[in-house]
Amino acid sequence: QSTPDHTPLVKADYLKKSHNQKTAAWVLLGGGGLLFTIGAVISANDVANDLGNIFNSNYQQSSDTGPILLVAGCITMLGSVPLFVASSKNYRRARTASAGLKMEKVPVIYQKSFVQNSYPALSLKINL
Repeated sequence: QSTPDHTPLVKADYLKKSHNQKTAAWVLLGGGGLLFTIGAVISANDVANDLGNIFNSNYQQSSDTGPILLVAGCITMLGSVPLFVASSKNYRRARTASAGLKMEKVPVIYQKSFVQNSYPALSLKINL
């Protein structure tokens, strides 16, 4: 069940959002590290083969797989940084969000004079 867009987020919503962002950031960081490591191993192997066959006239040069994986790993790891930042921001918002009931007063005309009448009100405080 989705919540309407006009409903303000409360502490639980911010905590869930922070947890989801942090999980996605760790997945990106781990996946990027894995891609980077695989790319480094492939590139090191290709460099060793290229140097070993430098005088072989009919040797074909290695593929571009290693460098592509290296770059993809770096980009993926860098992509996790904004998610870590957003996660910490939402966690701070969750810590500062508070909700509660308080009594509000409103002036009401009662027998030709103004009287302060109290009623309960729901309050939501979010420090941005």
